[in-house]
Amino acid sequence: MTWRNIQLIFSREVADQMRDRRTLFMVVVLPLLLYPALGIGMMQMTLLFSEQSRTVVILGANDLPAPPLLNKDGTRIIDQWFVNEGDSLTLNVVSDLSVDQQMIPDPEGKSTEVPTNTSSEENKFDARETILQVARDIRLRLDELKRLKEEIAQADESAKPDVIAMKQGQIEALTEQVSTLFARSDIQVLILIPEGFDEYIRSENERLASRESEDDLTRMRPIFIRNSANEKSLIAYGRVREALDNWEQAILSERLQMANLPTDLTRPVNEELVDLAKGEELAANVWSKLFPAMLVVMAMTGAFYPAVDLGAGEKERGTMETLLICPALRSEIVIGKFLTVLLFSLVTALLNLISMGMTGLHVLNTASSGQLSALGDSAIPGFEVLIWVGILAIPLAALFASLSLAFALFAKSTKEGQYYLTPLLTVTMGLTVFCLSPAVELTPFYSLIPVMGPALLLKGMLLDPNGQMQLMWYVVPVLLSSFMYSGLALMWAIDQFQREEVLFREAERFDMRLWLKHLLRDKERLPSFSESIFCFVLIMLLQFAMLKTFGNALQNAPAGQESWTMMRLLVIQQLAIIACPALFMGILLTSSPLSTFQLRIPHWKYLALGLFLPLIMHPLVVELAVRLAWFFPSLPEHAKAALATMADGSVPWFWVVLTFAVTPAICEELAFRGFILAGFRKTGRHTLAIVFSGLLFGIMHMIPQQVFNAALLGMLLGLLVVKSGSIFPAMLFHFGNNALGVLHGNLESMRQTSSLTKTLTVSDEFGVHYPLWLIAIAVGLAIPMIVYLCRQKTARM
Repeated sequence: MTWRNIQLIFSREVADQMRDRRTLFMVVVLPLLLYPALGIGMMQMTLLFSEQSRTVVILGANDLPAPPLLNKDGTRIIDQWFVNEGDSLTLNVVSDLSVDQQMIPDPEGKSTEVPTNTSSEENKFDARETILQVARDIRLRLDELKRLKEEIAQADESAKPDVIAMKQGQIEALTEQVSTLFARSDIQVLILIPEGFDEYIRSENERLASRESEDDLTRMRPIFIRNSANEKSLIAYGRVREALDNWEQAILSERLQMANLPTDLTRPVNEELVDLAKGEELAANVWSKLFPAMLVVMAMTGAFYPAVDLGAGEKERGTMETLLICPALRSEIVIGKFLTVLLFSLVTALLNLISMGMTGLHVLNTASSGQLSALGDSAIPGFEVLIWVGILAIPLAALFASLSLAFALFAKSTKEGQYYLTPLLTVTMGLTVFCLSPAVELTPFYSLIPVMGPALLLKGMLLDPNGQMQLMWYVVPVLLSSFMYSGLALMWAIDQFQREEVLFREAERFDMRLWLKHLLRDKERLPSFSESIFCFVLIMLLQFAMLKTFGNALQNAPAGQESWTMMRLLVIQQLAIIACPALFMGILLTSSPLSTFQLRIPHWKYLALGLFLPLIMHPLVVELAVRLAWFFPSLPEHAKAALATMADGSVPWFWVVLTFAVTPAICEELAFRGFILAGFRKTGRHTLAIVFSGLLFGIMHMIPQQVFNAALLGMLLGLLVVKSGSIFPAMLFHFGNNALGVLHGNLESMRQTSSLTKTLTVSDEFGVHYPLWLIAIAVGLAIPMIVYLCRQKTARM
């Protein structure tokens, strides 16, 4: 590999991209124009925005007690009752405070027509009068409703059913009338104040001051009417509720003063709030939500279009052949393209962050009120944090550049490349949203997950610039894992570029009918790679679909039957969700199910390995799980329930072994070391087939602790199948490993009765595990056996 060739390819691709208007627009023009335009637009909207006023009607305003709630003409709630004084302007108050009291509603209760809205000054008074009349009609019907409900409540057993039914019908009709009147009017909130309410409050204050008893006291309560299904009504009610709460507190304080009682009597705790947040901390909280998300999304977006253009676009323009005949290795060509995509991804991400930061800083510094004004000039993150933003942008851009290039090289056209890269963008957005949750913090486990590690590390540094030394422990695993994933994706891209069937693949129209005919009629001996992937995806989708059903079944299990219910659900999961899809696809899509599932008798030495390897490796598996427990999140409840079932002495050991050892050994091996591994091996790359099938086997378990151990064991099981040419040694190994896991769950109780168990195990703060001398023996025996297995010839499929 020659660096000069890579440099020439890199220079060529950069020059081509600089002539591409789409790339320049996404990389340079969009970030430099988008955020300033958005910032200016938001500021202008904030300055010009005025909230539409909501109509609040108050009937009985003359009976409101002191202190005054409304202004003199009864058209506005006084500013002092709002936290923000300008909120009073958002309510259009219509009251009967200054209205002629001779306006009496029709005693026959006929409906009043709701007027059409008018904006002319001449009709304003008439419109207010009409709205008040509608409010009076509503009050009349509410009074009638109250009377009918009281009559029904007071009716004894001798009351005639037809009379009760008639009154209930009247109640339904009146309720419908009230709803119709309220909906057709311009009223968002209607407040009905009882007659004599001010006298009632005054008498209550005097009664409390004189310590009189409250016998024969009739309570008066105002009535609030709103429509919770109407957003306007909810907004208006929230505003009114805020003012009335403060007004009610003032009335209560006056009552307590008259009674010579402390005004904070109703708040026995009466806490004092001390907010320690500084301006730079408030700013850090804002940037910690924006910078990681924008860095991830824009790094992906910046790699998206250049990768498609350098991969599929090269094929469309017909320049791929010219590039291939140049005196450069194909790996050098891919690395040159990768560096180009990496450059544009970095530039896009950093330009977007700079533009967004400068725009946000300008908006914060020009804010004249509210919480934003507290951020001020201290809103920009520190220089060290900005350096880390640039450092963490590199592994993110490298990962997205390599993945995007690998997908784009496989695509025949730019349109097809966009289809392939859209799911990658969707997954990236999902991980980004997950990282933004306040409950998600950087842990050793999350530091090794792609995208999440750099995003959470940057989020932590922005939130707590003074705590960077604690986060430094995560820098190495985050950077190493991210570059490792980037290297693997780059190797995949190079491998794609080495294959003629990928570079010169013809675009073809997909016909579902012809494809199904091909699958059913032209069966191949073994499944394809895509069919294996589809089988895994189907298993995962079925697991997700049945999670809630299984959870509900476990929650509704009869008392004392939880363990049996758990075991039945696990058996159903193994048979219906894991084994059935693989068996169905193997029988339907392949001409030789026996070869697909490797159902042949192996040499006796592989059966011996399948029998003794789990015995030897069990101490290592337990020790690995114990020592890495700090690394993973805590076990979910259903996993703890499964472990408790293994150690449940009330369940016969035969059923426990059948559920946790026999059934998984058969079902999971048929799916993962049978159908899925066979499809991966068909590519001819047995090592990659073993690794990928093991990784998918670990992912299928979904619990982080099990994912790690299951992936390692899955690779060993895959190696055993590839070398033996049979699935039976893997089934034997799987059964032995799970059976020993069941036995390990009962070691604590066995230590109480068996001296041999005490000798072979150790019980400490990590739980029950094995002594170092036994682990050393296990390592000494396991390594030669695995090396011996690796040196065996690969069996024919």
